Amino acid sequence: MKALIIISLLGVVAMMAEVLRFKKLLLPLIALGLMAALVTIVMDWNSDMRYFNDMVWFNNYALAFSGLVTLITLLWLFIGHDYFMAESNRAEHAALILFCLAGAMAMISFADLTMFFIGLEILSISLYALASSNKKELRSNEAGLKYFLMGSFATGFLLFGIALIYGACGSFNLVEIHTALSKGVSSPVFVKAGVLLIMVGLLFKVSAVPFHFWAPDVYEGAPTLVTTFMATVVKTAAFAAFYRLFSSCFLSFAEYWVPVVAVVSALSMLAGNILAVYQTSFKRMLAYSSIAHAGYLLMALVAMNEVSAGAILLYAAAYSLGSLGAFACLHAVSQQGNEQIAALNGLGRRQPVIGLFLSIIIFSLAGIPPVAGFFAKYYLFYGALMEGYTWLVLLAVLSSLIGVFYYFRVIYALFKEESEAESGNTGIHASNLVLLVLTALLSLGLGLFPAWIQGLIL
Repeated sequence: MKALIIISLLGVVAMMAEVLRFKKLLLPLIALGLMAALVTIVMDWNSDMRYFNDMVWFNNYALAFSGLVTLITLLWLFIGHDYFMAESNRAEHAALILFCLAGAMAMISFADLTMFFIGLEILSISLYALASSNKKELRSNEAGLKYFLMGSFATGFLLFGIALIYGACGSFNLVEIHTALSKGVSSPVFVKAGVLLIMVGLLFKVSAVPFHFWAPDVYEGAPTLVTTFMATVVKTAAFAAFYRLFSSCFLSFAEYWVPVVAVVSALSMLAGNILAVYQTSFKRMLAYSSIAHAGYLLMALVAMNEVSAGAILLYAAAYSLGSLGAFACLHAVSQQGNEQIAALNGLGRRQPVIGLFLSIIIFSLAGIPPVAGFFAKYYLFYGALMEGYTWLVLLAVLSSLIGVFYYFRVIYALFKEESEAESGNTGIHASNLVLLVLTALLSLGLGLFPAWIQGLIL
């Protein structure tokens, strides 16, 4: 809870930076605040505390995911500082990022559906503004409007679902909902419809098929650094909330919603990977691959067993680190006005350090051993096999092979012989390089010791 308070206060302080004229101190202050939040999370470990009349529950599950999104945001600052320093309204952007993080932590730690909805809206409204924050770029304006309109519809479905669950159970509290559903309710049709509507809202947030259409356009149109934040922090928080809600409340109706999630998982993996093959834009390729990764993560909800929570945490960590590294490189090359995969041609030959560490990142995203992505997929596949979903695992393996093809195109571009016209392509900024190296080393470390993070919330 202390971490959530620190992040919220940081957001308020950031709003005052313009008025009180301490913008130059804002980024160091944010970095110190994020590190302080991480320290409090470590200190609160095993505390299992509930706050605000049992509306917020900080157990090890919530602390682990809160620590992960805070760490991701701290690493994101390595490239995010350019976004703030180059803009006159950096204080507003910093405040929106911090409020988005606070909303993510509220989503992760909720014990009441009202707190879940509040956290989701804090996160979403901040993102609507951030997606369209590049006012001079038409694509950014389009991305913000599209995300706002489609997100509003999805929120309507989610809110209607919550209302139906309340009507059937008479409570917003997760424990009371679970108790009511376990004993049996007088109107199970309300519960089934409510679960389905809540699922629609959450599947939109994680960009799973068939609610994925917004993702490629919004990812491409939004500023690259905002897209990075969406692909890491937001997706991690959404899946943490998804699993907490469905594992806490709706297990007694599992035979109703698990087959639906299994089909959505399969479609997301196949559609995301197949569509990514046809992309020449590095940014759109990462957008479509994020849909496929959402499909892999949904396998944990299908299995819903003792390894699922840890598998989601490990996969979210591996995917977030991989995405940070990939987007750091994309951010560097996009400064030259080119977001195509071809913009990387020969970069690994000219700068072997970049080629080596970006290759490690790509190996992790593709699920190649011994990097973190491979073991993250292993735990997801193992959990699904334990519950008898062999067909889903086979589809996941097939889609992973498709993913290897388009991810390796990036490595091929890094080390291909470029033409004279391409030889002017320079390296990347020092801060981007530091983030690339850090994320690659962390991905390799998680690959060598995956049980360390996977076992945190067993």
